[in-house]
Amino acid sequence: MQAEIITIGDEILIGQIVDTNSAFMAELLNMNGISVKQISSVSDNAEHIIKALDEAKTRADIILITGGLGPTKDDITKKTLCHYFNTTMRFDEQAYQDVVNLFAQYGKEVTPINRLQAEVPATCEVIRNYNGTAPCMWFDVEGKVFVSMPGVPYEMKALMKNQIVPKLKSRFNFPFIFHKTVLTQGIGESALAEIISDWEDSLASSNIKLAYLPAPGMVRLRLSTAGQEEAPLHTAVETKILELTKIIGEFIYGYETFGQENETLEQTIGKLLKQKNKTISTAESCTGGYISHLITKVPGSSDYYVGSVISYSYEIKETELGVPKNILETQGAVSQPVVEQMAIAIRQKYHTDYSIAASGIAGPGGGTPEKPVGTVWIAIATPEKVFSQKFQFGNHRERNIQKTANAALNLLRKELEQ
Repeated sequence: MQAEIITIGDEILIGQIVDTNSAFMAELLNMNGISVKQISSVSDNAEHIIKALDEAKTRADIILITGGLGPTKDDITKKTLCHYFNTTMRFDEQAYQDVVNLFAQYGKEVTPINRLQAEVPATCEVIRNYNGTAPCMWFDVEGKVFVSMPGVPYEMKALMKNQIVPKLKSRFNFPFIFHKTVLTQGIGESALAEIISDWEDSLASSNIKLAYLPAPGMVRLRLSTAGQEEAPLHTAVETKILELTKIIGEFIYGYETFGQENETLEQTIGKLLKQKNKTISTAESCTGGYISHLITKVPGSSDYYVGSVISYSYEIKETELGVPKNILETQGAVSQPVVEQMAIAIRQKYHTDYSIAASGIAGPGGGTPEKPVGTVWIAIATPEKVFSQKFQFGNHRERNIQKTANAALNLLRKELEQ
């Protein structure tokens, strides 16, 4: 059983807004055993909408549409659906009463233009929208279900969760779909694929699909499977993940289960620091506070995070972190002795158990043949030692900052897990 999502609106196609509706619907559908075949965005143009509907029904059994249901002339979805299903408009009294009640909550009267919201294609089943004026419309035609919903996210989300998905599940028999994602850091996508090649080949016999999801500084491995019984799916995936852990365990820092609240790398760090009753401080140069930002995104981080020095200039490295001027002049700010001194100094300055320091060339300028853009040194200081590692990232500034932060947090995670 396949579903397709169509979002309607010029505002999406010109980049004025981001289509978050499709992501929400796709996740909710997958959680309920409904596989999404395709997601499309089309303009506020009747010909384009009709073409999208024609193509969608050749691929999918369920076509979910959002957008273009407002009361103004540029919202043409209802009229287009009326033409598509060869029907006429009718006035729906319940839909009108819902509009009246909604306006009454704000002490307003329904205008003639808002009254038009209660006009719907005669052949549709109206699904009441308790959060807005545009009713949801359900069409059941030749075994295919078409559902048209408003594009306002909070209206669509309530309709999907409370009415559309339950109604679909009563109409069709869906299988169970299970996704679990393995989170890795410290190894690139191609290197990872080479190491786990034989394990990946073994997935075919388990009816499990693998997807590589690279991001700056990390790679997520999503395992997906489907079937009529839920428990065996979980068992099959967990068995393969256990095998994977034996191969690349040093690179795994966590897991994501689809549809659940999942742990980020910074949350893992926070949990480990809390368990050990330890504190952390940071000294940042090329990341400009991004490491601290990630750490402090976590609720309760004040229990273990003390503070940071953003030592962007040579002067601040000298005055605030005690980096000797001669080392800066001879070795440069992006060097092992400098970053290790930064880590030692910030740990002592703020009396923390651990510290992270990072210094690098984020780019796009500033690189040299000896230290090209993307060269980064990261150091971790503990009560017993200081250690550092050199990284060579790419030439994209934003990604270099993200990769540096993720690499730094992962070095600390490994140290805390020992």
